[in-house]
Amino acid sequence: MKRTLLLFAFATLPVWAAEPTKPAGTLIDFRVDVQKSVANDLGRATAYSEITGSDAAEVARKVKAAIADGLATAKAQAGVTVKSGNTHTYPVYSKGGRTIESWRMRSEIILESRDAGALSTAVGKLQGSLAVSNINFSPAAETRRKAEDEATLEAIDAFRTKAERIAATMKKPYRIRQMSVNGSHQYPQPYPVARGAMLMAAESAPMPVEAGESNITVNINGQIELAE
Repeated sequence: MKRTLLLFAFATLPVWAAEPTKPAGTLIDFRVDVQKSVANDLGRATAYSEITGSDAAEVARKVKAAIADGLATAKAQAGVTVKSGNTHTYPVYSKGGRTIESWRMRSEIILESRDAGALSTAVGKLQGSLAVSNINFSPAAETRRKAEDEATLEAIDAFRTKAERIAATMKKPYRIRQMSVNGSHQYPQPYPVARGAMLMAAESAPMPVEAGESNITVNINGQIELAE
């Protein structure tokens, strides 16, 4: 039988709400937490060209040429998707701040892949002509949603189990008055890459990376009422 997964959002969601009646018994508030590890199966890298010069047109020409070359290199790597990122051009002023001394332009391309090996190979090739500002890995959207749904179901079961234990210990029947579901992500930090760092173009060595795992936590805050 196909199982319908719960929709999950990172906000407080009402799972069950009792009618606003005055409690007739003892109220007990408690919380349960469920944490799941999920594979970081989507990698992202940002490569860029940044050039400063006195001739704005010449600076733009060089940056555009470097980005065009980088796009062609990245697109040639199987298993990697690439798109243009941010582009900024701004003046560099003299020490007095009154005159423009030069122009600086920075343009980025963004690479994504479900294959860490393909991404690291593409980044290695790009570093012959572009700098890399960061590389990070996280769960793909569908991977994250699946883990969130599974963790939510486990958390609801854990809440029910704890409620039953409390009621059994007190030797009283109970009912759930309210529950709220909350979630959070804990992703690894991006790989820092030194500003302007490049590999020799002749080497084109893959960037060593480790995708690792992320933690997804779901907690339920709730309240039960023990009958008198």
